[in-house]
Amino acid sequence: MSTENPISATPTEPVSTDPVDQVIRYHIQTKHHFNRYARALGYLDWANQPDPFRRFEGARLIPLPVLKPDEEPLSPSYDAIYRTERVVSQPVNLQAISRFFEFALAISAWKKGGEMQWALRSNPSSGNLHPTEGYAIFPQIDGLDLQPGLYHYAAREHGLEFRAEFPVEQAAYLLNPFPPGAFLFGLTSVHWREAWKYGERAFRYCNHDVGHAIGSARIAAATLGWNMALLDAVEQNTIALLLGTNRVDDFAAVEPEHPDCIAVIWRSDRASGEGQVARGKTDEMPLFLDATLVKDLSNASWHGKANRLSQDHGVHWDVIDEVAEASWKSQADKLTVSLGSALYRIPSHPLPLPPHQPSAGRIIRQRRSAVSFDGKTSIPAATFFRMMQWVMPRSDRPQLDRPMPWDVWPHEPAIHLILFLHRIEGLTPGLYFLVRDPQKLAFIQQSMNPELTWTPTPGCPESLPLYWLLEGDAKKAAIQVSCHQDIAGDSAFSLGMLTEFEGRLREGGAWWYPRLFWESGLLGQVLYLEAEAAGVRATGIGCFFDDPVHEIIGIKDRSFQSLYHFTVGAPVEDGRLMTLPAYHHLNR
Repeated sequence: MSTENPISATPTEPVSTDPVDQVIRYHIQTKHHFNRYARALGYLDWANQPDPFRRFEGARLIPLPVLKPDEEPLSPSYDAIYRTERVVSQPVNLQAISRFFEFALAISAWKKGGEMQWALRSNPSSGNLHPTEGYAIFPQIDGLDLQPGLYHYAAREHGLEFRAEFPVEQAAYLLNPFPPGAFLFGLTSVHWREAWKYGERAFRYCNHDVGHAIGSARIAAATLGWNMALLDAVEQNTIALLLGTNRVDDFAAVEPEHPDCIAVIWRSDRASGEGQVARGKTDEMPLFLDATLVKDLSNASWHGKANRLSQDHGVHWDVIDEVAEASWKSQADKLTVSLGSALYRIPSHPLPLPPHQPSAGRIIRQRRSAVSFDGKTSIPAATFFRMMQWVMPRSDRPQLDRPMPWDVWPHEPAIHLILFLHRIEGLTPGLYFLVRDPQKLAFIQQSMNPELTWTPTPGCPESLPLYWLLEGDAKKAAIQVSCHQDIAGDSAFSLGMLTEFEGRLREGGAWWYPRLFWESGLLGQVLYLEAEAAGVRATGIGCFFDDPVHEIIGIKDRSFQSLYHFTVGAPVEDGRLMTLPAYHHLNR
């Protein structure tokens, strides 16, 4: 990676202090170009590689049971998690919480090559660096043998660290607006873990990984018959108070955590009656928390000090701190969502796993990021269309009636897909476009080269707004714009995630910038699992030449920007590596 200085403003050009201008400036500064990569250290400082496992010394660790695939709660079929009415709603107990974290954030396997050994996880991460940390806030729940409070998930130990003890009554008040038995799930980012390798572009990648983790958590909840919604009307100071990331003493002289988001998770069970909303007064659920209650809870008893992840940090990337501050969500909103059918769509008894269908657990456990493809395997058009159908958010429906995992997302979609099709049986190779919000078609067309043809894709389901733009071999172009990486052309198809950009930021605020990446990561998580279910494999590509991607389809302004690339094909396995079980290192 190049270490040259970024383009700066001229002395006669004042630097804007407007937060939207600042995040746009960061985005432009951290683009890769054919003749200049975004700034990074230029080499890997292996002596200071960050520890991928955060612990809080002095906090009590509650081990979670390491469950075998055939132990309760059993995983439903992979197909069933997209049809949530087919999945039994599990009670919230330690077994179910263990399964939730296993599928959301746990180690899925260890890889060993020579003297080196490293962990893979259920949630994908760029460079396998895992900047994302997970937390849970539990009130007192019948059947759950945990004290009310804040818990940090320790992935290496598959356990919960007891960070803060919340009074029973106060914890109950905090969760009172939500369905009975609900708990909160939070995510933070350690920016240093990504900056160690990727330099100033790390803020982008951390937020990709937040999106991956939102997706892996939503899918984990779906395997248990639980619902999940992002509480994105909460302002960020409240999240920091609730997760303890603002506690200076607890993070003294170590890498801080950036508070990203909070979600609520709840079960809905027609038979038990637990689908009823708290107080029985309304079917509207808030997407915010009571900031006063959170402030009171932050005065509780806290335990543990964060471990240091690297001895020396070398270069500090101030630009990451600046964009994190500029994109800080400083306002709270009083948004609500209708619970609707989410209260009553779960059966009261388990359904048998259909014959010849893989379980969701198997697909989640086997998910990997491919490192190379065979350059010859094709995907049937029907399989490709299925993948595209599951990335459609169906935003014309009420939020909680949208297909999983898009029911977690309280916003209208901003991401659309530019697709390089190489080997899809029945489809002509070339450039295609998926409009994930059909109402935006005219706006998208006006922002792109007017000479492009928008031909409905032959054989495509009518409900799928997939268009054929250009015919021809797109492999070379896909490789070239993806930082010359062969995996973009050796695959069956690759894609760029194109987001509505400056208009969305100007209208919504600078805090929307991370959310654009969250949506792209959530979309990527669907593609990861869909690829596994189809018998192939996927990988995210964070390195691409931003503006050359835009030039392919004639985008000249900032109405759209490419945020993330992805590629799907038949993997070539590295036979030199040994795979070890996820928790073989634990003696339980």
